Amino acid sequence: MVNRIGLLAGNGRFPIIFAESARKKGVEIIAIGINEETSKELEKFVDKIYWLGVGELEKLLGILREENIRSIVMAGQVRHKLLFDNNIKIDKKMQALLGGLRDKKTDSIIGAVARLLEFKGVKVLSSITFLSDYLPRKGVLTRKVPDERVLKDIDFGRRIAKVIAGLDIGQSVIVKDKVVLAVESIEGTDEAIRRAERYGKDGIVVIKVTKPMQDMRFDVPVIGPDTIRLLKEVKASCLSIEAGKTLIIDKQETLMLAEEAGITIVAT
Repeated sequence: MVNRIGLLAGNGRFPIIFAESARKKGVEIIAIGINEETSKELEKFVDKIYWLGVGELEKLLGILREENIRSIVMAGQVRHKLLFDNNIKIDKKMQALLGGLRDKKTDSIIGAVARLLEFKGVKVLSSITFLSDYLPRKGVLTRKVPDERVLKDIDFGRRIAKVIAGLDIGQSVIVKDKVVLAVESIEGTDEAIRRAERYGKDGIVVIKVTKPMQDMRFDVPVIGPDTIRLLKEVKASCLSIEAGKTLIIDKQETLMLAEEAGITIVAT
């Protein structure tokens, strides 16, 4: 087991959960936070933290050299759309990396960063390292079980979601009565859910999957209390996730909120 790890942190609570779990095992955490994404709260859970902009790749490499980091974990989402924001500074190193890609899909960008880090001697570890307790087993996770309509929607939507995820468009599809209401793309899952609610009204079913060849080093699906709060807001009936491959952040609170809202959570 490594005793010192770099943490390239995106948004949400995923980086905090990872840092907490790693430190319980005696691992020193050197974090690199992204100004546009990472919560300042992370500072309380790591041994040291640096801050940089999402486009400052040269600065990232300099920090890793300075700290002699040999292993790193990428935890938390970085919004793809930031690369299209003219206010974001993109340094020459990042410009060169982006310019060498065949396309700018999420896997292409993050995969290129991972390959560069590995080339520089920094091993990119699975983002679920130390987090096996956060991965659900297969089955219905709530007391409320899905009815026949919802089960049919899950089966219908999951097959479509896997195709979409395989094309690296998004990892969530929202359906109702075997009608696709929205497919997640660059806007992210939350906006896709809100878009679906405009058409499906109450009772929508959200299906979140991993990619067919999911690289567990990055872009692992995550749900948590905020997910359930949004589903309650749009009066969704069910959330379907993949067993063993989806992180449930703050699991007890997540399930409690789902129970209170009458939302079924199914791990397939």
